[in-house]
Amino acid sequence: MSKVAAILTNMFEDVEYTEPADAFRGAGHEVVTVGLKAGETVKGKKTQTPVEIDRAFEDASPEQFDAMLIPGGFSPDILRAHDEPVNFVRDFMRSGKPVFMICHGAQLLITADVLRDRKATGYVSIVQDIKNAGAHYEDREVVVDGNLVSSRNPGDIPAFIRESLQVLES
Repeated sequence: MSKVAAILTNMFEDVEYTEPADAFRGAGHEVVTVGLKAGETVKGKKTQTPVEIDRAFEDASPEQFDAMLIPGGFSPDILRAHDEPVNFVRDFMRSGKPVFMICHGAQLLITADVLRDRKATGYVSIVQDIKNAGAHYEDREVVVDGNLVSSRNPGDIPAFIRESLQVLES
């Protein structure tokens, strides 16, 4: 089965990580957390869900994974201030492997400059940012554009998981 890199730091949207990760694991996929420092425990913003980082960006490469999950919350905005996560995301998108982003997850792809001419959705407060990055914004619960699956918010998680699993299994 697939190995999925889950991109996290503190203040991630708890359910946007836990629900997809649980669904991926339940379908037999491996989820590996990638963050700024291996062994660090990061916490979600709403329920303080603790998650240990398995691998630092500096020790990870897209070649080691089959897909990437970017939950929202404040985590993507924090991570995009660092070169390693931005470079990792840019290289991953260029690899053509599946990328699953929800809510504010698009912020990392915006900074990596990899949304141009792609169809995507995201949280309402970053719609203009997505458009300014050259993407074709669609206000739908889930948008699938080739290897890119995106959703707007936690209410879209069931559709996000459904489409992400379908891409993983194709």
